[in-house]
Parts: sequence; structure tokens; C-alpha cells
Amino acid sequence: MPDSSGAGGGGSPPRDAVLRTSLFNFEATAARLGLPESTVRRLSSPKEKITLHLHPAMPDGRVLDVEAFIVRHCDALGPAKGGIRMDASVTMDMVTGLAMEMTWKTALVGVPFGGGKTGIVFDPSKLPPDGKEILIRSFVRAALRHIGPEIYVPAPDMGTGERDMGFLRDCISYSGGLAIPRGCFVTGKPVILGGIRGRREATGRGVVATLACACRHLGMELSRSTAAVQGFGNVGAVAARELHRRETRVVAVADLTGGVYKASGLDIPALEEHVAQTGKLAGFPGADALDPSRLHETDCDILLPAASGSTIHAGNAAGVKARVIAEGANAPVTPEADKMLSEAGVFFIPDILCNAGGVFVSYLEYTQETQREQMGREEVEARLQERMETTFAEVLARSLEKNISMREAAMDIAVRRVSQAITARGIHP
Repeated sequence: MPDSSGAGGGGSPPRDAVLRTSLFNFEATAARLGLPESTVRRLSSPKEKITLHLHPAMPDGRVLDVEAFIVRHCDALGPAKGGIRMDASVTMDMVTGLAMEMTWKTALVGVPFGGGKTGIVFDPSKLPPDGKEILIRSFVRAALRHIGPEIYVPAPDMGTGERDMGFLRDCISYSGGLAIPRGCFVTGKPVILGGIRGRREATGRGVVATLACACRHLGMELSRSTAAVQGFGNVGAVAARELHRRETRVVAVADLTGGVYKASGLDIPALEEHVAQTGKLAGFPGADALDPSRLHETDCDILLPAASGSTIHAGNAAGVKARVIAEGANAPVTPEADKMLSEAGVFFIPDILCNAGGVFVSYLEYTQETQREQMGREEVEARLQERMETTFAEVLARSLEKNISMREAAMDIAVRRVSQAITARGIHP
């Protein structure tokens, strides 16, 4: 799940940039694999796009008019999976691009899901007390036909969290007159309501697991490397904490609230405490202020974009000095910037590999609730580590064998699996 805090620079790309990036990567992959034209047409657009209009009544007397989108891109491998993004900048194109990304991500990491996504077009910071719960419940009532263990299983994303997923689960069970839903309708829930230990940290921990693999491949030592982290929400903060624990010097962190820099390395636990107390990165004692729009220019070994999409683009890619880019966010690098940086020798850990830890642990939560079992944190973390390392090794092997980039290798594996599933299911209804 990408962070809710972004930090861009060099001019903002259009809001359909994520969809354009997703389509560009898919079309290039389809050409490399020689996919049948019928399969290309099927996967170039989503299976289902739904627009909902919500009218929740707020405690302050306002009745809101809120638009929401649900996209199921492909369910050849299983029910659609993807988070609920709540933000005023959400568009149908953005949700469509993110749903497509989820199709490739779930296929690559080897979980039986397809790609889906939800967008609620509203800034949650503008809601009164209890307003967010009312809006979430209004969405669930409107979307009830489109959510289910065999249809679409949502999760948290930008602007939503585990508390909201608890509201969603309760609204579904209440609508059926049940104490609990029949099966797993949502992941990323509070542990007390059937969630799984380690889910919130899973994406960030998965990012660092792939980074460790990349460093071994490149002959780097993670404990002697420097890193800059863009975004300090669930992904960025967890990844920064894990890097700090592994003795990587995190020299810069930035988000929409500001940026901080310290050449000798930031004290990440102290920075987390500062953010918890003040609500912002700016003003952290002992660190220099950093313009968030220039974080990508930090002199470091590892750049970890873990904010919103398309923050590294043709307008600012020339300033990147890092040797490795680990894509903690979905589609944080546009195709133009990808080409520029790859030609400059930057090693990419592509998003559908790098941040797949969240959806893998969501799958563990899905199986746990479906089977009415419980998993301990140690088991979850061990299975996450093993899956991320195995998947990285598979992608790297194809990259080296075919002399293609890690992104191309990851997309080849994922798209081929989805294509094989489509063929195996047959063409008749």
C-alpha cells in the first residue's frame, strides 16, 4: 500500500500518468511476448468500471455529494484485489491504472488474485469527527453488490487505514444480519476483527527485503549504504525504520509536510516520534531542512520513492544520483524517466516486485479468515521474507538470461501468467 504523503518535484505530471505508464509497460511486454491480439485487447482495458454517487449525511448537517469508482481489471487468476484510495485528486483513469498494476503484481508474487482498485473522490481531512466512518459506510452500502471474497476484496490505500476496513467489515456483516461475514471481504483490518499481525508493516518490510537482494547482486553492503526516502506513511516510515535497523544511513526523508537531511544519518525512531507529536517532518531537531521537491537529487546509494505515482519524470530525472531505485509506490517513475535513468546505469526494483509484500500478506489474511485460523507474527514475517526473496531471484534470473531490465523481466513473468490463465479458462462463456 503506497504512502499517503507525496513529495514530487520539477512540475507535476498529468493525473492520468499512472494509467499511461501501466499501458506503456503492458503494451511493450505484449509485443515482447508475442501475445495474441485478442489477449492484448482484453488486458488493455478493465473488465468492469463502476461509478457510484454517494450522499452521506454528516454530523454537522451537510449532505455530501461524493463520487466513487471501482475498477476490476482482470480476474483470470482470482478475485480482484486492491485498496481503497480516498483523495480529492482521484480519477477514474488513476484507479484504472492502479487496478492494472495490481493484476501484474498479484500474478508476479504468486497469489490467486486479480487486479482491482477503488477511488473515493474526497479529501478525508475535510471531514468532521465521525464523518469518515459515515462516508465509508455510505460507500459500502452502495458498493455491496461489487464486494465479496470471490468478486473484489478491498484493503487500505492512500487516505484509508485499518480502522476504516473495520468499519467496512462491520457494515457488510450488519447488512447480512451476521456477527461476521461469510468469508474474507476485506483485508488490512484491525487484528481484533480478523486482521493479521504484520500486515501494516508488510509493504515496507518487503521493500527492504528486495533491496537486500539487490545489494547482494550488485556487490553492495546494505549496512554501508546511504538512502533517501520519499514519503513517510506506512511504506516509507516502515522501510526507513527497517533500513535504520540494518544500519543503512537514511540521510534524507521528505513528504508533503517538509523534508529533513543529515549526512551522518537520521535517527529514524526519533523522527517517527517527532512526526507523531507534531504531525510533520519539518523542524526535526539536529537535521537540516530539505525542499521535498528536491529529495530525488540527494547524493545517496538508494532512492526509495514511497509516495504517490509519477513523482520521478522527464522533468526531474536528470537530478537523480542514486545507484538503486526501489519503487515503494505504484508507478513512481514515468517511462521517459525510466529510460533516461536505465541508460545512466540505475538499477530498478520495479513496483510490481518491490511493493508486493502488502498484497502477499493480504493473501495470508484472506486465507486465515477463510479457514478461521490464526497466524503469529513470526510466521507471517518468515513467509513474507521467503516469498520476496524467491520472487526477486526469479525476476533477476530472467533479466540476466534475456539481457533485459528488471522491469521488463517482472512484467514478462506476470503478463505471461495472466495470459496463461485466460487461455486455460477457455473462450466460451
